[in-house]
Amino acid sequence: MFKKIIFLFIYLILVASCSKDKSKVNTDLLQEDVETEMILAYKEGMRQLELGDALFAAKKFDEAEIMFPQSIWAAKASLMSAYALYSQNYYEDALFNLNRHIKNYPKDKNLVYAHYLAAMCYFEQLHDEKKDLKPLVKAREKFEYILKQYPNTDYAIDAKWKMGLIVDQMAAKEMYIGRYYMKQEKWAAAINRLQFVVKYYDTTIYIEEALHRLVEIYYKIGLVEEAQKVASVLGYNYGSGEWYENSYRILNKIYKTKKITKKEKDSFIREKFKKLLGK
Repeated sequence: MFKKIIFLFIYLILVASCSKDKSKVNTDLLQEDVETEMILAYKEGMRQLELGDALFAAKKFDEAEIMFPQSIWAAKASLMSAYALYSQNYYEDALFNLNRHIKNYPKDKNLVYAHYLAAMCYFEQLHDEKKDLKPLVKAREKFEYILKQYPNTDYAIDAKWKMGLIVDQMAAKEMYIGRYYMKQEKWAAAINRLQFVVKYYDTTIYIEEALHRLVEIYYKIGLVEEAQKVASVLGYNYGSGEWYENSYRILNKIYKTKKITKKEKDSFIREKFKKLLGK
């Protein structure tokens, strides 16, 4: 009787062990199948992207990520989905995916690329100074983040260059609004815009025009002393430029830009030619 009990006990242990091993095998096989499907979906996404169907490619990359979220392929698929959308100018959708990627994969080794691609989504919406200022501001924030967090990367080098373009564009936007207010004869509003350019965008190509426009407005509204002060700043820093000459004309009505006549020009060329010949 005792032997029968021992035999039954051993039999139950073996059955349980075999059942457990079988379950483990089934789980492993299922995981392998899912991983295979995921890789196939990822490769199909790459193929469709090369063929130019970015929307279908993004869909396949999303499928790959969802199938096996714990795989190393998931983060890659997430980024590729965002890139596919970006490549066809679906900026809002790409930004949604990128923000989700940054949140879901904070330790991804390609995280800097996610930030850079987000910056480019904003940057490529900068059409001209008449458009909304929001993309300018968001692009600037993103590039500043890259410069701060990833200073020793190629992305930082490109971000620094693009920051210069963004600053120029922001200055252009302020100048556009300033000129608009001038046309509407809203002098106070125009002065505020132009002073903003002088204060914050003095390294851009718009600084000379901004100073000249201030001279124009101050003179127009009777603040001659203020006009002279601004003209002095313009003259001291950019005395040889056309904007200074324009300002000088406003304050000195009898001033005329000296023009070189054809006779004087020909005489000058002949003199230089003689010196070259040693005559």
